[in-house]
Amino acid sequence: MAQESTAGPELDALVRTRIRSLRLARGWTLDALARRCDMSASTLSRIETGGRRVALDQLVPIARALGISLDQLVEPIGDEDVVIRPEAHSSGDAITWLLSRDRADAGVVVAKMRLQPPPQWPEPRVHAGHEWFTVLSGSVRLTLGERVVYVQAGEAAEFSTMTPHAFVAHGGTAEILTIFDRDGERVHLPN
Repeated sequence: MAQESTAGPELDALVRTRIRSLRLARGWTLDALARRCDMSASTLSRIETGGRRVALDQLVPIARALGISLDQLVEPIGDEDVVIRPEAHSSGDAITWLLSRDRADAGVVVAKMRLQPPPQWPEPRVHAGHEWFTVLSGSVRLTLGERVVYVQAGEAAEFSTMTPHAFVAHGGTAEILTIFDRDGERVHLPN
């Protein structure tokens, strides 16, 4: 006997939408997904359209066929997984706001930085990885090896971090939006 879903109507509708959307994103017909989860296309159609209650024992093979976990299929939606409320972290001549969750678990971390001109130019550093930033306001002095590049508001810079590098505000306060990989995060951002 199939175990009925005890989810509320909103979650039930969300699960139905996810099943249909994932099936269509893969370019599969109802028949193609039905074969992969060993159920009839008419049953799957009724699940997707709400003509049949979703049973827990049907969700497991559907999730498996779609290549996702059951948790991903039935995870409720809330604002906390979308909205990031960054906190300012001061370090030397910079204030940093982390704009991505879980630091660099996804491979990169996004941050907004407000830079003040330093009392002395920092020593360029080298580390594994790649960096990118865009200047939101002001001007940034980027040292790359023997080169000095000035990056103005509206411009972006991208470079290998195996080149000795440092970047600072030039001529006043500058704000940048930056993307670091794990190595860049460890070197440039506060813990």
